[in-house]
Amino acid sequence: MTFTKKPNELEQSLVQKSLLHRMIKQIRRSLDLQEILTTTVSQVRLFLDVDRVKVYRFNASGSGEVVAESIHEQRLPSLLGLNFPVDDIPEAARQMFVLVGQRSIVDVPNGKIGLSPVKSIESGKHLESNIYYRQVDSCHIQYLKAMGVQSSLVMPILHSDLQEQSAKPKLWGLLVAHHSEPREILKRELKILQEVTDEVGIAIAQSNLLTQAHAKQEREATINRVTTLLHKLPTIQLQRALEQVITAFGGIGGRLYIEQNRELYTWGDQPKLPYQLDNSIIEQHLVWQDWMAECKPGNVWASHDLYKEPRLRVLALGFLSTKIRGLMVIPLHYREKFIGVLSIFRSEFETEVLWAGRCEENRRQVLPQLSFELWREQKKGQSSEWKPEEILLAQALSEHFSMAIEQHQMYKNVQMLNVNLELKVQDKTAELEKSLLLAKVLKQVTEHIRRTLDLQITLQSIVQEVRPLLNSDRVLIFQMKTKSVIVEKINGNWQSALGLNAPPECFPDEYIRLYCQGRIKAINNVSTAALSDCYREFLQSLQVQANLIVPINIGMELWGLLIAHECNAPRNWQDAEIDLLQQLGDQAAIAIQQAQLYEQTCNAETESRNQAAQLEHSLHQLKETQTKLIQIEKMSGLGQLVAGVAHEINNPVNFIYGNLCHASDYAEQLLEILRLYQLHYAHPHSEISTAIKAMDFDFLLEDFPKIITSMQVGTDRIRSIVLSLRNFSRLDEAENKRVDLHEGIDSTLLILEHRLKGNAEFPRIEVIKDYGNIPLVECYAGQMNQVFMNILSNAIDALGMGNGEWGMGNEEMRTGDKRDNQYNRWLILRERSVEVPTIHISTKLSLDKSRLLIQIKDNGSGITEEVKKRIFDPFYTTKPVGKGTGLGLSISYQIIVEKHGGIMECISEPGKGTEFWIEIPIKPLAKKVN
Repeated sequence: MTFTKKPNELEQSLVQKSLLHRMIKQIRRSLDLQEILTTTVSQVRLFLDVDRVKVYRFNASGSGEVVAESIHEQRLPSLLGLNFPVDDIPEAARQMFVLVGQRSIVDVPNGKIGLSPVKSIESGKHLESNIYYRQVDSCHIQYLKAMGVQSSLVMPILHSDLQEQSAKPKLWGLLVAHHSEPREILKRELKILQEVTDEVGIAIAQSNLLTQAHAKQEREATINRVTTLLHKLPTIQLQRALEQVITAFGGIGGRLYIEQNRELYTWGDQPKLPYQLDNSIIEQHLVWQDWMAECKPGNVWASHDLYKEPRLRVLALGFLSTKIRGLMVIPLHYREKFIGVLSIFRSEFETEVLWAGRCEENRRQVLPQLSFELWREQKKGQSSEWKPEEILLAQALSEHFSMAIEQHQMYKNVQMLNVNLELKVQDKTAELEKSLLLAKVLKQVTEHIRRTLDLQITLQSIVQEVRPLLNSDRVLIFQMKTKSVIVEKINGNWQSALGLNAPPECFPDEYIRLYCQGRIKAINNVSTAALSDCYREFLQSLQVQANLIVPINIGMELWGLLIAHECNAPRNWQDAEIDLLQQLGDQAAIAIQQAQLYEQTCNAETESRNQAAQLEHSLHQLKETQTKLIQIEKMSGLGQLVAGVAHEINNPVNFIYGNLCHASDYAEQLLEILRLYQLHYAHPHSEISTAIKAMDFDFLLEDFPKIITSMQVGTDRIRSIVLSLRNFSRLDEAENKRVDLHEGIDSTLLILEHRLKGNAEFPRIEVIKDYGNIPLVECYAGQMNQVFMNILSNAIDALGMGNGEWGMGNEEMRTGDKRDNQYNRWLILRERSVEVPTIHISTKLSLDKSRLLIQIKDNGSGITEEVKKRIFDPFYTTKPVGKGTGLGLSISYQIIVEKHGGIMECISEPGKGTEFWIEIPIKPLAKKVN
């Protein structure tokens, strides 16, 4: 390409300015970088009218990739998505792109390259779009010819960090125009393209800012989610927080190890050390622990390939069976204290890079790229690099995890406090106030003890207070159980005795017995005192020249020793000093006893709460059982009463029923004789005629057979009632028997007949029976009758307390003719289109013929969802006080579900009535034998 000037520059300038504004407007229309680049190459190609325009982006490794491209009618092959080696663009050319913003125009046929810098390399000032030519390198010419290019234009795309004003521009990529024929470039075109590349650079910087903002927002959101889970005392959610962190880092697994209590939380893929490495927990391995000991607070270790890390050479064996390749280790510290470690695992994956021709590295420096045929480079065992923002997120999460875990440990320690022990401390303190000096000293120590029930803090406070009061060089507490020094306070550069174990031969059993009896041992001069050689050597090894020992006794047990050392010179211990140290030894014993009492109190409180809860549960079960027994006893008594009444009525009714047939025959015979008398003696005696007229003999002859018939109907009715009572009581059917449940329903309805009839305030309840063809069902018949009784009674109660339109006022009752009031009510309801109170009962078999389905539905006012949830709870009732116990439906539910292995459900909505759905097996299910 060559740089020329053409006529009509003003007109062309206006057109080109218009094109520039349109291109910039389209570039600024979007914040999506890929969309911006795609728009740029499309507009630039149309503007220049060339065969191909592409955007070439530099990778971190120095190689380049074509990320956007626009081609005219496929006149040149597509390079989109292809990568180019580092050596394709020399380092010198890259530096010129950055320093002076140099543009290059290559004219392949003439073998010339035109270089056009934006600013001077000497002064740094912007230049006009001047251009100077020189011969182009033959390697470059062959490179372009191999691509089928006769002319090219290359412009650098620079961008700066908008957040840093002093940041120098960096080379982001190149805007490249290729043409398969020679092509001239005008001065204005070059200027416009420079403005376009400047806009693209700004767009890239803005896109980077947007990406950083989104990353920061996501990082803060992750921190907020994790913080919410970590700081919910007392229910700290370490497992869920670990899962959130692993997800935020795109990991396939991870683990959280807490050093203090050796707790381990895991999620996802996990390494497993082989048995020969002694420990299956990787954080407890010596190599890992030595590594963590070297880590400083705030440091985060991250590797994209753990198999390349020398320090993990031994531990990497545990990862071989997994897909884990990337590893991030986040040590947790709280004020220099090592808390634990958080580890994140990333999976390995395969990558494929598309290259524009296969390049041979050993020939790259001497030969140009002659073939751009697609070459796929595949790499296995790859893992993504850990980004700087991910390291920042890990550091922030480290602080939150460390603080949360430490706070949780402190919270658990605080729970061990018991303020009720303060009075005991005061009582013990009052006994020790023998003098003003001792009172002041003991008050200071006692105040430290009152501040906490932590034994270690209390003992440390004692030695800190005692040392300046006695003005000794070292004060320590020796514990008998561990045979070592557990706390100490030193004044000067004397040797520490902390954790030191005393030789066993220096403390024979006789010493321990004497200390248990309250012995106090004061040694003014170690060198001259009557001591065993072993004991003297031990004291001299600690640089001790005088010491004072008082026992710490808890009851009859020697817990430890409170010891004061004088290392600078021998010392004569005064009685006040000995008394003071003895009192402080007693205070130490009190502090230890407090901790033990507190622990015992906590255990006793926990046990008392458990016992109270168990007793409350037992009492509730007892009340429920007693009420059920009362209900069962009532039903049993009712059954016996019903059976007895039915039996007593049955005998006389059977007598009447058995003689009515004979009475009917006798009456027929007598009436036949009377008719014969009337036939053969048409003119009876006058006295007989008078008697016949007086008694209305014709009516008597007609009505007497009717009376006999009505008596037979009445006795049949009484016998059916007696049979229904006997069927309902089922005293002879306490066990599982095959029965017709239709008889049980009918018997229950017959017993409730008096409640189904209407009265002056309420119309009759209609019962619609839709019985299916069902077989005999093996069940507890008496208990099933109890279920029918409870459900139907509740339905009648619901209809009685339901829709107010079913009731009539007295004024309505006084109107109308002399027809029956019940019939009048029914007509009024029909005229008002009010639904008559109805109970609908239906039975049928399930599709598989194994279960019986019973539906009992009323058209009452229905029940709310809150009531329906508790309708089967014991003692729950919505009836007024004294109208119900709340046990009917609860017992019915137990009979159906527990006794018969069936299903009982309530279906209801306010205003749409209530339906009870019952399913029981035709044959009882076989019970499992444990």
